[in-house]
Amino acid sequence: MQLQPVRANLIYPSRVNRTLELSQQQDIIDVEPILSRREVKRLPFIEANTKEVTIEHLKDDCIVPVFSKDNEITISHPNFIESVWEAANRVFPNEQIETPEIRVSHIIKGRTPEAIHKSVKDLLEEDKTIYYERMMFCFEIPTIHEDIMGNRLNLTIGGVRAYNHENLYSKKGAEKFKIFIGFKNMVCCNMCVSTDGFKSELKVMNVHGLFNAAMQLFQEYNAAKHLYYMGAFKDSYMTEHQFAQFLGKCRLYQYLPVEQKKKLPQMLMTDTQIGIVAKSFYNDENFSTIENGNEISMWNVYNLLTGANKSSYIDNFLDRAYNATQLADGLNKALYGDSEYNWFIQ
Repeated sequence: MQLQPVRANLIYPSRVNRTLELSQQQDIIDVEPILSRREVKRLPFIEANTKEVTIEHLKDDCIVPVFSKDNEITISHPNFIESVWEAANRVFPNEQIETPEIRVSHIIKGRTPEAIHKSVKDLLEEDKTIYYERMMFCFEIPTIHEDIMGNRLNLTIGGVRAYNHENLYSKKGAEKFKIFIGFKNMVCCNMCVSTDGFKSELKVMNVHGLFNAAMQLFQEYNAAKHLYYMGAFKDSYMTEHQFAQFLGKCRLYQYLPVEQKKKLPQMLMTDTQIGIVAKSFYNDENFSTIENGNEISMWNVYNLLTGANKSSYIDNFLDRAYNATQLADGLNKALYGDSEYNWFIQ
């Protein structure tokens, strides 16, 4: 299949450092400070139960959890961010790489040993400790971009760390991370995640493993192919009846018998998110059907799905973003007779 023409700088293998391994002695975090705050305030890429923080806050004000049985330290949030950011600089050395945006949730509070016997009202700030159970970050590479239906898409890299997926009451073992490379729709800040640009459960022992895994993912990601498939969405349309059928089947999907559900493709949207998609069909500022009567392009459907995903918690966000891509692609094929996803629009 011939790929749709895209910007030349998206075909970047010749500009990629093919060396994936670093020596254990090399300090991969030895880069200039990466975080001065963004001058332009944008919509958040995730909304549910999160707040924006700086890497300085994570370094200076937060403790780092340990594995309780051997007191070995976990890989900290700042080390995770800096490892991925450095890997991006190695793979894209001639591109503009922006400041990471960091969002956190589920604060874990504690106190210093000296303050164990103090009452809450007597605690001073220096008596308190905090860290965040869940953290997600992303940063854009705006010099690699494309336009689909008037929407600018910037190449975007990021990751998720969720301590609730670790057993901190055991000895240190491989730690779990999620990393991705894809595109952000700058109109709405929706994330577009593809198959070859997403590691849903990356297990590593240290920051060197993180760095090498990120390098490999970025080098293997095919941006042109990703853009080609997203670009195909603009030429396909669902009728209002088909869209209503899809939403109704999504609601039914939640309650299907287990054996029947196993035979169908995975659908991770919650009932609340299905409701958001239904509301946005008529009311979304950028992707509703107001101007198109009773039909909607698959590009708009895809963005309604990724927009609803912004209500996900951090630890589920990337998996559902990827699932939104699978759903949109499957529905698009079903419109042309493919059987895998036709249950959703029959």
